[in-house]
Amino acid sequence: MKIKKPIIIILGEPNSVFTEILSKVLNKSSIKKKINYPIIIVGSKNLILSQLKKLKKKLNFTVIDIKFLKNNILKNKIYLIDKKYNFKYPFEPISIKSKSYLTECFKEGLKLLNLNISNIIINGPISKKHFLQKKHPGITEYIFDKSKKKISKNPVMLIYNKKFSVSPLTTHIPLKDVYKKINKQTIIDNVSTIFNFYKSKIGKNPKIAILGLNPHCETQSKNNEELKIIIPAIKNLKKKNIKVYGPFSADTFFSKKNISTYDSIIGMYHDQVLTPFKTIFSFEASNITLGLPFLRMSVDHGPNETMIGKNKSNPKSLEEILKFVYSIK
Repeated sequence: MKIKKPIIIILGEPNSVFTEILSKVLNKSSIKKKINYPIIIVGSKNLILSQLKKLKKKLNFTVIDIKFLKNNILKNKIYLIDKKYNFKYPFEPISIKSKSYLTECFKEGLKLLNLNISNIIINGPISKKHFLQKKHPGITEYIFDKSKKKISKNPVMLIYNKKFSVSPLTTHIPLKDVYKKINKQTIIDNVSTIFNFYKSKIGKNPKIAILGLNPHCETQSKNNEELKIIIPAIKNLKKKNIKVYGPFSADTFFSKKNISTYDSIIGMYHDQVLTPFKTIFSFEASNITLGLPFLRMSVDHGPNETMIGKNKSNPKSLEEILKFVYSIK
């Protein structure tokens, strides 16, 4: 009998809506029926119990440690590895206070991955300002940097919906710096990584569209990025039998016809593709980091301080993540 590896869920920012949406999703009947793999939550037991009490919600779990994992076969239920966190109230303002706690949570999760106990990690939203402190552009790069094993040169951010996905070539950097980070090899590497993901995880030979950088894919200069970088990269990828097309002008690309034609769209910068994507799908999306030997996913929204403790948060992003995970496991 094949032993099923657990799914790791990092609770993330202690003062966020994640405990609320986690309890909503894991208690949803349609999701509970599909939970045929163990789930290990990494976070503070006291904090999650305090927040659940405040929200008047329940979530049943068994507290364990890594020693237990090494000596026992897990059942298909929810477990928790307790990481200490000092707090006064169930929900407090987000601050630098959570940095060391989050660091320990991620260390624990990555240890489970490096020990081959699990091959999927999901994290709740993180306040990048306090946790990363400008050392990494985003959690995508943080996870990639902290992982001992990698299967690509750079991490690739893929915002995924089963209808189509988008990927920004550059992530959380100022717009004025984008052109400095764009080069032919990065486009080739990122598109190849996305192609391999679709082939291995989804079983599909994807059609991939690439957007230009400049308005209408043109500038007054003959040495623009489309001519110097993007078109040569597309020609190279076509030689690898990857179905890639472009460059397309971003202002007219996101029509119904185009988004039904292509499986994945590569943009040159973050908001070029995430703005139209989120307008179309709202919370029905998963943030996936590609380029790692394990699958890393996170909800496609932040801690949402304005909704903390109100019991009104939309759980759709986490629900979509678990649906996707169960479809490929």
